Amino acid sequence: MSVSRPARCLFARASSAIPTAAQPSPMLGRLFSTTAAQCTRRRVKVGSLKASEMGNLVKEPAPVTSNLYKPYTKAEKAALAKRYTPEQIRAIEAGEEAVDTEDLATQGTIRNDPFGLRYVDDLSHRHAVVDKPVRNPESNYDPKMRLKTEREFGEDVTQWFKDLPEEPDKADWLKFKDNVRHYVGKEEAERAPVNYTAPKINKFNDPELRYHKAGDETDPQLLRLMQQTGLSEMRIKRLRVKNLVRHRVVNQTRMGKVASMYYLSVAGNGDGLLGIGEGKAQEAEDARKQAEMAAIRNMQPITRYESRTIYGEVEGKVSATELKLMARPPGFGLRCQHRIFEMAKCAGITDLAAKVTRSRNPMNTVKAAFEALKSQRRPEDIARARGKKFVDVRKVYYGGQV
Repeated sequence: MSVSRPARCLFARASSAIPTAAQPSPMLGRLFSTTAAQCTRRRVKVGSLKASEMGNLVKEPAPVTSNLYKPYTKAEKAALAKRYTPEQIRAIEAGEEAVDTEDLATQGTIRNDPFGLRYVDDLSHRHAVVDKPVRNPESNYDPKMRLKTEREFGEDVTQWFKDLPEEPDKADWLKFKDNVRHYVGKEEAERAPVNYTAPKINKFNDPELRYHKAGDETDPQLLRLMQQTGLSEMRIKRLRVKNLVRHRVVNQTRMGKVASMYYLSVAGNGDGLLGIGEGKAQEAEDARKQAEMAAIRNMQPITRYESRTIYGEVEGKVSATELKLMARPPGFGLRCQHRIFEMAKCAGITDLAAKVTRSRNPMNTVKAAFEALKSQRRPEDIARARGKKFVDVRKVYYGGQV
């Protein structure tokens, strides 16, 4: 039996009896923190302050209501009688009597509390840039909607003449012009279409705003595209459409190899709209038409700075293709790959530089460039999200170039 083994056990027992206060904690996170563990909820040492104690609520004297809200004079009532009916005038007078003038004078002013806006804005209207766009419900779509004929519109005008008062004025014609229907079908499809970017019909015989006329021979695919996008045939023909990729593909089936043609096209109006589309068919013409229709249908707004370049530098990646798009000063031109050149032309960008790294697959290059153009962030959005000033955002993120 060896004597050294019991000696080792003896020394081990002696070392375990030494207090372990100086040894590091088994929790590795405590090695990097000097704060003791707190099992209870941390309490705030400083009490809450009220806005009145900080002096943010400055009550201004209310204006004199007699100078702001005066009763109607006889001349003003006579002018209202020409525009409104007696029932409407009584409703206006009842509404003004129900509203307290002192309450209107105190609450109708700009708020000066900490939660008030620091600028004057009409919150009853939706701003197309700041506010989130509201898309109308899909149930408003009517596939059978059509423009009224001359006879149907003449009947509306005749009915309007019959309902005119004895002493008509200009307001009656404006009211008829604003409320007249131009289409036959569901009213919601005309008043609030599904696509909020659809053009507004304000002329009766404008060929650019007319969808389809009875008796015209129009391609069914083109007619379907006009109904989906809200664009007329003339506006669709004015779009800039380019076929960037074209090659032959083969699909192996149990019946053998089936060959077909593949097309990748881009479309834009040259003023901030750009879309890409793919098409594949056995006939080259059918594949090309599919790609062009899909590109027009998929057009989306592209953010542009000064309507000529992009905001700063953006990157895009699709599969193994990586690229970077860079803003350039006026007069620089389009110094980039020919596919990105055509996309910039369709979108209305005139000053741009691009660099494609790694793979240069044609399809992935077009898709990556489209994703990069859509991923731009406006300086106003960054300033609003970070609570900074627009000038600071220009200086920090864009180097004062935008």
